Amino acid sequence: MKRLPTLFLSHGSPMQAVVAGVAGGAWMALGKSLPRPRAVLMVSAHWETTVPMLTGNPQPQTIHDFGGFPPELYRIEYKAPGAPEVASRSVALLKAAAITAGIDGCRGLDHGAWVPLKWMYPDADVPVVQLSVQPELGTAHHLRLGRALAPLADEGVLIVGSGHMTHNLRDWMSNPRRQEPLKYAQAFAGWVEARLRAHDDDALIAYRDQAPEAVRAHPSEEHFLPLFVAWGAAGADGSVERIVDAYEGGALAMQSYLFHQRVEAMA
Repeated sequence: MKRLPTLFLSHGSPMQAVVAGVAGGAWMALGKSLPRPRAVLMVSAHWETTVPMLTGNPQPQTIHDFGGFPPELYRIEYKAPGAPEVASRSVALLKAAAITAGIDGCRGLDHGAWVPLKWMYPDADVPVVQLSVQPELGTAHHLRLGRALAPLADEGVLIVGSGHMTHNLRDWMSNPRRQEPLKYAQAFAGWVEARLRAHDDDALIAYRDQAPEAVRAHPSEEHFLPLFVAWGAAGADGSVERIVDAYEGGALAMQSYLFHQRVEAMA
């Protein structure tokens, strides 16, 4: 089986599930253009744990983990099956890398998972496993998670990090209809892309000290950490393809990326 790329998606507001927008259109295109995966491993910013956990539920429920949105959003059910065998394989890979991990047999899929997947695989016929993030363990830990899970991409599993390139909700709420990006969000997104293309893992790991206005771009880290899992799983010499370049309310950078492992790196 041909190795699958990995993805980092800025998942936007839950309303992306209702109105596709630029990002939704890109997600639809991905679902049609990528080889059909055996399963999706979705790293969502909306599941935080102290150690890595994976969903082992064979029929995960749709979690509506938000409030104050129109009723139509709460009626959406994304009934993709789970993939307990992928969860078990992931735990084994993590343990082989000396990373303690476990399986949650009850948890469903939060909106960080099902909003993009609703557009990528609208028939909900691709099994999905979620992986949690551990904000207290930092960026290097999440890069290590990705590297440990990289073999899954050779086994038909599409590894997707679902978070946000920038995630300052206070700035977004102050002007949610703003069309132009705020300068700091644009500068941060540009810095990250340059570091990705340069394969500068050290700078990315230390982004909080090195990137322009990093703390304003991410007052808390959970929405940035999925990037490191997807990036780590792509391999040390992966290529970078930007698939979304947009902003919500000026403050939420929607930049999303497709990472391919280079053919020569696989030889």
